[in-house]
Amino acid sequence: MSDVAVAAPSTRRKIVARVADLKKDYHLGNNVVVRALRGVSLEFAEGDFVAIMGSSGSGKSTLLNLLGCLDRPTSGQYFLAGRDVSRLDDRALSGIRSRYLGFIFQSYNLISQLSVAENIEVPLQYQGDDSPAARQRCVRLAQLVGLGDRLHHRPTELSGGQQQRVAIARALVNNPHIILADEPTGNLDTATGNEIMQILDALNRAGRTILMVTHEPDIAAHAHRVVHLRDGRVEQVTGASR
Repeated sequence: MSDVAVAAPSTRRKIVARVADLKKDYHLGNNVVVRALRGVSLEFAEGDFVAIMGSSGSGKSTLLNLLGCLDRPTSGQYFLAGRDVSRLDDRALSGIRSRYLGFIFQSYNLISQLSVAENIEVPLQYQGDDSPAARQRCVRLAQLVGLGDRLHHRPTELSGGQQQRVAIARALVNNPHIILADEPTGNLDTATGNEIMQILDALNRAGRTILMVTHEPDIAAHAHRVVHLRDGRVEQVTGASR
């Protein structure tokens, strides 16, 4: 961790997301209940870069899914941009996702039939925005991640690192408040993973809030804070917001 990371606590900046006593149970049948989260409380400030770590079954992916409004908690509250979104229905959560959140997945989740530019444009299509300005924004984002000369290539014509760059550009197209990254370097070799982290570092320095799940300590070292989960609870938080 950089020494600068401990200089300014998150309370000095706007809180963009907060979870309070968040719990999530999964019912597997035969009265089997898996308690994935057991009362997690955390705050995330504007411009934070937070890594979420833990062993398999610790609850880190569950927490990221809840923060991404891809699921709802069993109990507890989730405040996003000052609004409690923990009990919204699927339609309302979809609207929240499209306005406030951008996603980067380990498996890229690109559409194989679409070009680089068209994949970046997908979130805008869901919003019905096919304006020339929107298409130009997709081109600029492709250039930002170093793919300005690959606009018409399909995912199968790209390396894994290039596909993840497309995913990053797609995550940015709606100008989200928070970028959620789920093992963003998990399918990449070390050198390519470092290139992806350099992009995320630059985005964070420009003011983007990034919440990232990873099991790799060297990747987590890019974050200002690291949240360690164990058995569905926060075991430790190291570092501090810049």
